[in-house]
Amino acid sequence: MDPSVAALALAVMLVGMIGVVVPVLPGLLLVWGAAVGSTLLAGTDAAGWAVAGVLSVLFAVGTAATVWLPARHGRRGGVPMRSLVSAAVGAVVGFFVVPIVGFLLGAAVGLLVAERDRLGDWQPAWRSLAGVARAYGIGVIVELVVGIVMIAVWAIAAVLR
Repeated sequence: MDPSVAALALAVMLVGMIGVVVPVLPGLLLVWGAAVGSTLLAGTDAAGWAVAGVLSVLFAVGTAATVWLPARHGRRGGVPMRSLVSAAVGAVVGFFVVPIVGFLLGAAVGLLVAERDRLGDWQPAWRSLAGVARAYGIGVIVELVVGIVMIAVWAIAAVLR
């Protein structure tokens, strides 16, 4: 792999790792795009496609963790799909309205308001929010670990090819 391509790809991947924690950037998507793009740019042989496949599976697992874990935990805690959809809508609105923290803030407000409306009291609504937020935090940790593994797979492939 050309050193300038590798350096640029690594820089984009590191920015992506920041985006995993601070949801202002599509973090894992940046890591995946830079890793797969630079790998296939180095060669579209069987090894390049195999590495791209492994990276794509890791990307799917990491992305699913931050979506599936909060939804699963919320559903187990009695949070209906309507409230989770309100959280998703709030996240999208918050992303565009409040810079940097709007995604998380919007999701929290969307879930909290929907649960307050459903349950009729703020205290159980806060408990619902706390459970889903904990599960989201675990999902972010999983996504971070997956991102590190993706960078390691890319680095090993870059050195071996």
